Amino acid sequence: MHNELTPKDLQLMREELDYRRITLRPQLLEAVKEARGFGDLSENFEYKAAKQEKNRNESRIRFLENMIRTAVVISDQAAPDTVGLYDKVTVYLEEDDETETYQVVTTMRQDALHGRISKESPVGSALLGKRVGDRFYIKVNDSYGYYAVVRAIEKGEDDGSVPLNRF
Repeated sequence: MHNELTPKDLQLMREELDYRRITLRPQLLEAVKEARGFGDLSENFEYKAAKQEKNRNESRIRFLENMIRTAVVISDQAAPDTVGLYDKVTVYLEEDDETETYQVVTTMRQDALHGRISKESPVGSALLGKRVGDRFYIKVNDSYGYYAVVRAIEKGEDDGSVPLNRF
């Protein structure tokens, strides 16, 4: 499996990884050691909570290491008149007679609740490379899809303001 990430994605992931390894890991290990001293481990809530937080950090470290190791670096640049990564796009959805605005981002930064859609999602992949006025088909699955029209493109860039996904 390869993860298509921008250079900025990789930079942010490496920064988080360093923070989790160098700063957070020793703090969490100390918290586990301290909570262990509170007595009976079978009924020690502080110990269980500290272990859980330590394990969550270790899981995130493994996730970040895997994402970085399998990354394929992609460009976030597109032609001035076409939809590319980090561009905000206003789209008219014909079926719903509604207008929506999306920002196309990498999978590591998607957040549908804030209008950030992955370039690998049905809408994101259909949008890439389109121009204002283009009518295109969004294939959701084998039996359903719908048409949309690009109304506006606001060019954007990966300045690091879009945060990485957390779990």
